[in-house]
Amino acid sequence: MTQKIRTRIAPSPTGFLHLGTARTALFSWAFARHFGGEFVLRIEDTDVARSTQASVEQILEAMQWLGLDYDEGPFYQMQRLERYQAIAEQLVADGKAYRCYCTPEELDAMREAQKARGEKTGYDGRWRPEPGKVLPPIPDGVKPVIRFRNPADGDVTWNDLVKGPISISNREIDDLIIVRPDGVPTYNFAVVVDDWDMDITHVFRGDEHVNNTPWQINIFRALGAPLPQFGHVPVILGDDGLKLSKRRGAVSVTAYEEMGYLPEAMLNYLARLGWSHGDDELFTREQLVAWFDGEHLSKSPAQWDAAKLAWVNAQYMKHADDARLAGLAAGQLRRKGLVVEDGQVSPAMTALFKDRCTTTVDLADWLAMYFGPVAASEEDRAHHLTEAVKPALAALAARLAEVAWEKTAINQAIKDTIHEHGLKMPQLAIPVRVLVCGRAQTPSVDAVLSLFDRATVIERLQSF
Repeated sequence: MTQKIRTRIAPSPTGFLHLGTARTALFSWAFARHFGGEFVLRIEDTDVARSTQASVEQILEAMQWLGLDYDEGPFYQMQRLERYQAIAEQLVADGKAYRCYCTPEELDAMREAQKARGEKTGYDGRWRPEPGKVLPPIPDGVKPVIRFRNPADGDVTWNDLVKGPISISNREIDDLIIVRPDGVPTYNFAVVVDDWDMDITHVFRGDEHVNNTPWQINIFRALGAPLPQFGHVPVILGDDGLKLSKRRGAVSVTAYEEMGYLPEAMLNYLARLGWSHGDDELFTREQLVAWFDGEHLSKSPAQWDAAKLAWVNAQYMKHADDARLAGLAAGQLRRKGLVVEDGQVSPAMTALFKDRCTTTVDLADWLAMYFGPVAASEEDRAHHLTEAVKPALAALAARLAEVAWEKTAINQAIKDTIHEHGLKMPQLAIPVRVLVCGRAQTPSVDAVLSLFDRATVIERLQSF
């Protein structure tokens, strides 16, 4: 491509950044990075009643967590009101927009009358200037909106990057309100001015915006502005087959961080929701950028699969840096209410348990035994802590008080105790796990014990 590629993501701060918007951001980011372009973050905050600073902060946190770095922004629409007003007034002066003084009550009556006649509802153009047309008298006390004068005939056609050629008749769309009575622009107008001012060349967004695109294309043309290329990606469906959204079933991106998912795993999984590179399921951020050229985007809705995400995360957990996982596990342990000092969770701990874990929450569940009390189930205690094994447990506690505190010496102490009491390894190792770890199954018992404080192990071995 000869032109400078510029993409954007423009979330509304009326709630958290949900998975669909995060995926669109990822596609936009990867496309820009693939072509050496630029990625812009814009906050569409013109819904003043519902926009919140907390939502803005969550959006920024989610973008940072996913590693979707932006080259410009964040830009805020409410800081650009003068620009929108100036463009709207120019359109009015050029005869491409006009003031409409219809009250909400008149518009409601208009729609009801259209329904009664079996007609499609929409603005009937009563304030639209036409040659020889006499407009109604301007009513007192009514603040007008500004409407875009949409072409009355012809079709709006574009070659969608995902869906292919799309054509919608201008007769299917009415004269859109572009500025409200309070001077705040509507979405379809503000987004055009923004994309024009910010030199956006490619727009990836959800396919719920397909019906907005004809209005936007017509506004671009009325302004004499270059058209970006549009790519409308299908929705993400939940387990129930219905669309994930802020209002229905979606979970915020940052909630997945709290649930113990790694950002690189989430990025990998989101990329595969509606895009593919052959049969590759796991790939690095660098590979995604190298491969993502805007091709191979699915035209069909993607199905959110929690089990698949868990599998992807487990693969990344296995290969994650142990020191990094130690820091993440410490945060999860604190969420459980345990007191964990910086550096107390060691890389050796995470290395021992991470292959058994799907998330850092799972990892913290394993490591909790090192930082708080344990309580095995009554069933495990009754089954494994028999009178026959208790002398061996006492003997092992005595031996462990004397040996060097490392895996090999601990292993030898266990073997010596087994030999002395005529037991097999499981007959002693499992009761040790139940008392010290609070569970019957763990990795190699000598490795697990070596990571405890010696005094804790001896105290727990004597607690039968």
